[in-house]
Amino acid sequence: MIKRISASIFFVFCSYIVFSQTDSTKSPWPTITGSIDVYYRYNFANAKDPETGEPVTNNYTSFTNSQNSFELGMASIQAAHSFGKASAFIDLGFGRRAEEFSYANPDHTTLSSLKQAYVSYAISDKFKLTMGKWATHIGYELVDAYLNRNYSMDYMFSYGPFSHTGLKADIGLGGKSALMLGVANPSDMVTTTMSRKYAIAQFSTGTSNDKVKAFLNYQGTYGGSYSLTQFDLVVTAAVTDMFSIGYNGTVQSVKPESGSSKSWWGSALYFNVDPSSSFGITLRGEYFDNKKGILSIGDIPTSIFDITLSPNFKVGNLTIIPELRLDAGKDEIFVDHKSNPTKSTFTGILAATYHF
Repeated sequence: MIKRISASIFFVFCSYIVFSQTDSTKSPWPTITGSIDVYYRYNFANAKDPETGEPVTNNYTSFTNSQNSFELGMASIQAAHSFGKASAFIDLGFGRRAEEFSYANPDHTTLSSLKQAYVSYAISDKFKLTMGKWATHIGYELVDAYLNRNYSMDYMFSYGPFSHTGLKADIGLGGKSALMLGVANPSDMVTTTMSRKYAIAQFSTGTSNDKVKAFLNYQGTYGGSYSLTQFDLVVTAAVTDMFSIGYNGTVQSVKPESGSSKSWWGSALYFNVDPSSSFGITLRGEYFDNKKGILSIGDIPTSIFDITLSPNFKVGNLTIIPELRLDAGKDEIFVDHKSNPTKSTFTGILAATYHF
């Protein structure tokens, strides 16, 4: 049934563009934007692998898997163009973030730099179709560092989807509410020989003054004996002009082709204080439960609590983030300065982002 629906949407998408593109003014040049982020990370255990002598990063999250090293996070360049009801968007990325973001197709080197690339057609002001690759709708945090107030990523982002390649429809429901429905390749895969596809969805709403917003997100497989289902909730609230709160909760259930269904879940709160336009600070607290051992984190089924404090010093489009982070596991998944197993680890990061 879903295959028939997605095939019908695709047919309507193509035929409507061919026969209904009659307006409007052509803009000769695309809009160019971009960003750069760089960082230095130091884990205070400063441990060495006893066999290889290589540094131990004590890190299980995305994009900052380094120790005592200055690193290029990512340099991005984006181009957007529209003609009438049609539009296109290209997002290229280079660096550690871009490579990890596109991990699912390592044999296709040209695809690893293509963070996003899609075309859209607005059939009406309340109905738009998009086909290509785009960053995931699931979660609170985003791949571009300048859009996050914490520089290091949380566990939910790191083990949830990064991107989707497929076809989606954005539907306005009136007021502040909207619906997104789509069909895509398995998460993070730009190209695949698998017949399995994922259904994706998002319902978003908010108050009339935009001070409270909520996003209910979904991804799930259909077809085949393997199944994956994920529900995700993001809520943001502007309490005052200087204080806001964010919440993200997610649960992912996986049933392998042979075996029973297991799940991991997480929950995080973000407290943001902005006393001035040039300074803000964010405290993130996250609980991540992998007690059923679905994910490979320290090779031990466990749970982790992490707390991250990130001051943001802003000078125009430049943001400097000196960050402190504590990760504490239920079990000994980290190592101390003598390379002995330990339950917790402490890390400092100095990062800078710039966007234009």
